Amino acid sequence: MLITRRYALIRILSVSALGTGLLQTNLGHAQRITADPLSRDSVLKDPAIPAAGNIEGDITIVEYFDYQCPYCKKVYPDLIKVVNEDGNVRLIFKNWPIFGGISVTAARLVMALQFQGKYVDAHKAVMTASNRLTEQRLKELVIQVGVDIDRAYADLEAHAAEIDAALKRNDDQARAFGFQGTPAFIIGTFRIPMVLDEASFRQAISDARAAAKK
Repeated sequence: MLITRRYALIRILSVSALGTGLLQTNLGHAQRITADPLSRDSVLKDPAIPAAGNIEGDITIVEYFDYQCPYCKKVYPDLIKVVNEDGNVRLIFKNWPIFGGISVTAARLVMALQFQGKYVDAHKAVMTASNRLTEQRLKELVIQVGVDIDRAYADLEAHAAEIDAALKRNDDQARAFGFQGTPAFIIGTFRIPMVLDEASFRQAISDARAAAKK
């Protein structure tokens, strides 16, 4: 299956694709993101969301996910395998806690862990956990990757406004792209609202690279 034959090419760089224009180039990066959550920078380079994979990669994959989503858990190993084997993909995990409750709690805590440099490690721990997610289980999982849990909660309180603003940007973007659930992806300039397997990820990355050369 060719991804290009089943999904429309979205143009993240254009005004029409996201419903709003890019801001003046003389504004700072953070200001652009705050003022325009649907801009290219907000989608691909939100400073509140650390990148995984190759941060200098030629293609970016953005995943909108929920920690309670079984399909997100199912797709995670294939996604990581493809990204690691490719070696030139930048990967952005965007919390979109549409299941509510513990999903929101997990999203906010993991996002606070970027201040300890543990966002990507904690994301893996929570995403690959087989047990039912509870607040206690969440704490256990992040502690296992070397998180100082007291500092984590202090950072969560200190940075609550910016974390919640980032989650709001994620929600605004996912809805603007017309996503109906998780997982959903932006791969290069392709909008892909579905679960992909290993082969489909590779095809989508190849198609995105080909599109970028045109």
